[in-house]
Amino acid sequence: MIDTILTQTRTKMQKALEITKTDLSSVRSGRSTPALVEHIVIVAYEGTQKLTVMEMATITTPDSKSILITPFDPTTVTDIVKGIQESHAGLQPVSDGDVIRVSIPPLSEEQRKEYLKLANAKLEAGRIMIRQVRQESMKDLKRIKDEKIIGEDEEKVGEKKVQELTDSMVKELDEIQKRKEEELMQV
Repeated sequence: MIDTILTQTRTKMQKALEITKTDLSSVRSGRSTPALVEHIVIVAYEGTQKLTVMEMATITTPDSKSILITPFDPTTVTDIVKGIQESHAGLQPVSDGDVIRVSIPPLSEEQRKEYLKLANAKLEAGRIMIRQVRQESMKDLKRIKDEKIIGEDEEKVGEKKVQELTDSMVKELDEIQKRKEEELMQV
């Protein structure tokens, strides 16, 4: 029973970690990455769609300062350009025939600090998600102890393993935070 709880805990914590990584990838760092534009909502075909690889276009980064967007349907080029301009991402797309080029302007010191604050807030949200999973697991361990499915010693062992798992996930977030800070402060 404890193994099941630990497996569920690990799965939920890894999901929280992945959500945080995905969320963090949208924080601009002065370096080009498809994540900067792939979640932008585009108005096309009388509806809205995200500019992800599967929906509207392929997104590549030919170098560290530019993004190349190749729409599946060339008639949507103007819709995509308009969507990027209206997204408030601070990016200026340029239509080049059937492709769109987006140059990544260098970040000012003030922008770097703002993005760092945003990244830290997203990382703290990830830590909170992981601690919530820990709290749920601790409650589950207590519940099965109260139901006399496991003994007090087994509960303590389970709690220790849940805490070790929590510590390793938080440590991984700390490492991600350190890398993101270096990336943001790199000129």
